Amino acid sequence: MFGFLNINKPEKLTSHDVVSRLRKVLDIKQIGHTGTLDPFAVGVLPICIGKSTRLIEYLDDDKAYIATVQLGANTDSYDIDGLVTEKFDKKITKDELLCTLRNFEGEISQLPPIYSAIKVKGKKLYEYAREGKTVNITPRKVFIQQISLKSFDKEKQTATIYIKCSKGTYIRSIAYDIGKNLGCGGYLSALKRIQAGNFNIENSINLEDVRTKNDVERYLINPLDILNLPKIEVNQQGYEKIKFGQMLNSNDLLTQVNDELDLVILVYNKKEKVLCAIAQLTKDGIKVKKGFL
Repeated sequence: MFGFLNINKPEKLTSHDVVSRLRKVLDIKQIGHTGTLDPFAVGVLPICIGKSTRLIEYLDDDKAYIATVQLGANTDSYDIDGLVTEKFDKKITKDELLCTLRNFEGEISQLPPIYSAIKVKGKKLYEYAREGKTVNITPRKVFIQQISLKSFDKEKQTATIYIKCSKGTYIRSIAYDIGKNLGCGGYLSALKRIQAGNFNIENSINLEDVRTKNDVERYLINPLDILNLPKIEVNQQGYEKIKFGQMLNSNDLLTQVNDELDLVILVYNKKEKVLCAIAQLTKDGIKVKKGFL
């Protein structure tokens, strides 16, 4: 099998748990996901089946979330699974919250949580945290395309926030920083990923609905429907060259090539939607970078 599954990850399972369950269904080793969701989080978790694991680097990587932020306290992990480290009596208003959210638009610098998988000196941050060790964490630049308040419960001091952001953004850190800016503390109490690149929550499927290989085949998404790269159709001669990783030229193509292109997808048959390879234009011709035949 070759393609993607758009899984709606349930609560309490790790992303690895989802992969393990699907690996048992398919009885294959070549399977993975495109980006971790914490156990308490739910929503879009793209799964790569077979050789599609080699396409992860070419997928769009922007994300969108619905985050619930609980104000009034901090936790060591910046989320609901952590231990409360501080409590605050201060109550904030909706207007104060709206004003603070504006500070998170565009490029921002954020400090990843100590309970994260980022490596420092070859060791994951959460490993340092579990050992009670301190470590210098370098702030990271991320881009927040959109952040908006969906609802606010003044009595409970709970905010539901929409966030569209770049890859590598820690929503837990945003929750913490919102509370820090407001002087009232804050942590992430719930999280739902509603978009990961071209995978959307509306088209996702529940893990419990994928029990057999036939189920996987039914829901499998063709990479050509997901990848945002220019497509070039090849003839039989080009198809045979791709099999052996050979350089292609204009005689191997059924469609014209734009000289300004960088990476392209080679499609053997548009009607059958067969992805042959990811290739790159060079001065000598079209070089196959990754073949899938």
